[in-house]
Amino acid sequence: RASPFFESEPPMPTTKAYAAFDNKSPLRPFEAPRRDPRAGDVTIDVLYCGICHSDLHQAKNDWRNSKYPMVPGHEIVGRVVAVGNKVTKVKPGQLAGVGCMVDSCRECAACTRGLEQYCEKRNTQTYNDVERDGITPTYGGYSKRIVVEERFVLTIAEQTKLEAVAPLLCAGITTYSPLRHWKVGKGTRVGVVGLGGLGHMAVKIAAAMGAEVTLFSSSDRKRDDAKRLGAHEYVLSSDSAQMRKQSKRLDFIIDTVSAEHDIAALLLTLRLDGTMVLVGAPERPLALPAFPLLMARRSIAGSGIGGIPETQEMLDFCAEHNLTADVEVVSIAQVNEAYQRLARADVRYRFVIDNATLG
Repeated sequence: RASPFFESEPPMPTTKAYAAFDNKSPLRPFEAPRRDPRAGDVTIDVLYCGICHSDLHQAKNDWRNSKYPMVPGHEIVGRVVAVGNKVTKVKPGQLAGVGCMVDSCRECAACTRGLEQYCEKRNTQTYNDVERDGITPTYGGYSKRIVVEERFVLTIAEQTKLEAVAPLLCAGITTYSPLRHWKVGKGTRVGVVGLGGLGHMAVKIAAAMGAEVTLFSSSDRKRDDAKRLGAHEYVLSSDSAQMRKQSKRLDFIIDTVSAEHDIAALLLTLRLDGTMVLVGAPERPLALPAFPLLMARRSIAGSGIGGIPETQEMLDFCAEHNLTADVEVVSIAQVNEAYQRLARADVRYRFVIDNATLG
């Protein structure tokens, strides 16, 4: 049935999707319910959706919070097909994006500052969550269409490599936000730990901001890639001699690694008052050494995605500097194979689903 608030075309009550039905079975086709659009809603035909490592964690219930059936996907790029009669941000035909959140309380101190990712009453995730009514499930971007409130829709400049824009909605903003918050720019010496989906965007963005970038990796396999992406130095973190040469060189480190790892030697590469920010999420707590922090008044912090205003700023920055993710496009039928490869880090540097293959 048509919504009384909607222009252009009536809403679709369900949409073709791929879902996880438990933590052991492969993803398979699913008809995902979508709510009847409201006056402030935007309906988007999903063109591409990135596969984030957190999709794999959620599908496998690694974080012990999964709800099934689950349609993953929070790196969404598509085209607006209809808008509610109170929508002013976008029009039908425009490109649009949806990231990790689709709502928040909109009233707390964080939300009123445009920091919805830190909503004091908890933001509403794009998938594996429920709407603010506490009942309606949210389903993500491994689907043909999505309905999102205007405030949580991002605008995207017309460009040719849309598939490479999709990962900016998570990997891009997750690295951009701390770089901006800690005022990275020309003259800043930045270390990036790990060269994966997050790390490769951290290198690109930090270099575009004018920073001198040093990449830390546990293997030598990606040295050429790091230089191509914008890193000025490549350090093998398992080589103690190379690590000693970096002593007290850096102003800032962004650690993107989601596996258990030793941060003590990394902290020693920071100068007086240097900061290490964690954006990776290891399953087990990291050991926090006190002396590297005490000896040079170093700090360790964390950062999670970004608010809607900052995410739009990031998209505009990336468009201005011609920054996109390095991607491998897959069909929806290849999603389970992509998950297997992602689990063994066999991707450079982000899988992206071509949603046209949903049929």
